[in-house]
Amino acid sequence: MPTPKNPKSPKSANTRKPLVYGAVVVVAAGLLGFASYKATSPDNASKDTATATGPAAEVSADPNAGVYPELAKLARRDADDKLAIGPADAPVVLIEYADFKCGYCGKFARDTEPELIEKYVKDGTLRIEWRNFPIFGEESENAARGAWAAGQQNRFWEFHRAAYAEGAKEKGFGKDRVKALAEEAGVKDLDRFMKDLDGDAARASVKKDQEQAYGIGATSTPSFLINGRPIAGAQPDETFTRAIEAAAEQAKTQGTAGQAGEPAK
Repeated sequence: MPTPKNPKSPKSANTRKPLVYGAVVVVAAGLLGFASYKATSPDNASKDTATATGPAAEVSADPNAGVYPELAKLARRDADDKLAIGPADAPVVLIEYADFKCGYCGKFARDTEPELIEKYVKDGTLRIEWRNFPIFGEESENAARGAWAAGQQNRFWEFHRAAYAEGAKEKGFGKDRVKALAEEAGVKDLDRFMKDLDGDAARASVKKDQEQAYGIGATSTPSFLINGRPIAGAQPDETFTRAIEAAAEQAKTQGTAGQAGEPAK
């Protein structure tokens, strides 16, 4: 992939102040290496392929190991969230910070996420909450706002599938292309979609997600939280299944909805 135009580099990202969750949370994010794999960072965009992954994340047999309650509180658990799938009271919440121009994110969307939905979302164990984290410049921002706009007409996941289809990112995410993806996703009111795409609400939503990602130390995509457990990169399926099952077991043992704490505001 060619070098992105006006990217937000990890260096510039690191100048942003972390959210105020305490030093332990900042350390926690660093320990599992949100920035330890460089291939998906903007400065290495030419290396962004859909076949590579970062180093495998360790998931301990101890369900409490590597889990940070302050990070778990970032789960919104909003039943009206258009960019989420699964029950708001699911015991496990997976938060995904991703960019539509990221090949690793596409790999996760095509190869792993459908299996997680089939196995865990449909039985009520898992909720997946999307966070727009565009880091590859203007086209990434277009796609992120387009995803939000599609969600306002209840077609976010259809847009997500179209934008992550094989070969989709190679066609770019100019506004005409984003509109075509919305049409492919079944968005009915395309005039409203285009208005929403450039509206203040879309920009504010994307900025909020972006700032949250930077605030926990994420500088590359995809980055994940599973009930407060950070996982970096498009890891093997078993990394996610182990983390989800450990989180579900912890929630069952403690008798709460995933120990997510108070939902993020």
